[in-house]
This record gives sequence, C-alpha cells and structure tokens, in this order.
Amino acid sequence: MEEEKKWYALYTKPRWEKKIDASLIKKNIESWCPLQKMEKQWTDRKKIIEEPLFKSYIFVHIDLTEKVRVLQTDGILNFVHYLGKPAVIRDEEINLIKHYLLEKDVKISLISKEGYAESTRIRVNHGVFMGKEGTVLKNAKKKIFVKLESLGQVMVVEFPVEYLSHLD
Repeated sequence: MEEEKKWYALYTKPRWEKKIDASLIKKNIESWCPLQKMEKQWTDRKKIIEEPLFKSYIFVHIDLTEKVRVLQTDGILNFVHYLGKPAVIRDEEINLIKHYLLEKDVKISLISKEGYAESTRIRVNHGVFMGKEGTVLKNAKKKIFVKLESLGQVMVVEFPVEYLSHLD
C-alpha cells in the first residue's frame, strides 16, 4: 500500500534554501522554495533579486517513506515538527501562498503570530483576492494577516490601500 503524498516543511541552514531546492529536484523529490522578487539597493545600483519568502524553510511533497532520502540532502537540518511528528502543511495553505505570490502589487513579509490581537476587519476589493476578508494589524491600515497554522507563522500581505474597505 502506497502512502499518500503530503506537504512538509523542512528547516534548512541559513541561506541554503535555493541550493537545497535544486538538490531535491535532482533527486526527483518534489520540493518548493517560495521565492519573492525584491529590489535591493547597493551603493552604485539597484537590482531585482529573488529571495526565499520563508527564511530557512522549504517545502517537500512526499510520502513519509521518502523522509530518509530527504534528510540525507546536504543543508537540511530537520523536518518541522508538530506534536512530535513532521508537521503536515495543508494543500490549501500551499495554494494560498502560491496565489499571494502571483499577485502583482502585493508585498509579503512574515512575522511571528505571538503578540498580535485582532483589530479592524477588512475586505479586499481588487486583484486575485477580491472578496477575501482579513484582519488589519493595529495602526497599519493596509496589511491583512493570513494565519498559517502548520508553521506557527502569520503571513502579512501588504495591499495598496485603495484595494481595501472596512467591513461593518
């Protein structure tokens, strides 16, 4: 009986995310390192680069029989665990991240979920997330939070303020 493939998060050495992703793909292991285009300023120029969205994390879509092969990849420290087992990342969460990364005028940053109380509820009125509702960070009128429970992270998506409206 073949196990069902699921998404898992891996904890990596710092700045090894892209190398590990390439190594896993060479091993025919489905992996995904979410990348976000960022403008970097040097003293003499600006450049657009792709940086991992999650520092020191990548995702693999495997069944647990492939766990040892994954862990034998240079640069991988361990699976992210929840309640003593490798944390399963729901397909919906992976798809949500992929959709956010496709939105042209959206900037994403990550913060820990601790310490943030719910505040103003908003609705997105434009783009891929039209009709979606979210909670705005106190005193930051153009950010909504999407809770990624499996990773214990909150994804902060910054929209142009004209994309948002208050919910009554």
